[in-house]
Amino acid sequence: MKITSLIAALVAMAALTALGQEGVVQDVKHGAKKAGETIKDGLETGAEKTKETAKTVGKKTKETAETVGQKTKETGETVVRKTKQTVNGTGENASETTQKTHHKSRKSATKAKAQTTEEQTIDRDSNTPAP
Repeated sequence: MKITSLIAALVAMAALTALGQEGVVQDVKHGAKKAGETIKDGLETGAEKTKETAKTVGKKTKETAETVGQKTKETGETVVRKTKQTVNGTGENASETTQKTHHKSRKSATKAKAQTTEEQTIDRDSNTPAP
């Protein structure tokens, strides 16, 4: 009888150990499943945030490109306008300068002609014998 009691005690102990381990295994499985779900949720949230960030960056990049394009266009138009103003101003100045130069040249030519005529008159008078 002692042996039967001993065997029964060992079987009971083995059963209790198995049940205890089964509970631990279930707890580990449940914890792992929960951790896996948390990681999955975190990855999905991270993916959504990354997607939103990428859209925002794309939108901001597009807006910046449009702004830069507009500013470049405005700068180009300003350069063209200023260049035209400069060319027109230079053209007016050049024609005024040409007119002034032509006028001065004619004036100098007239003076030179008058001086030459006076000199010829004086030379003629000195070549003729005195009475």
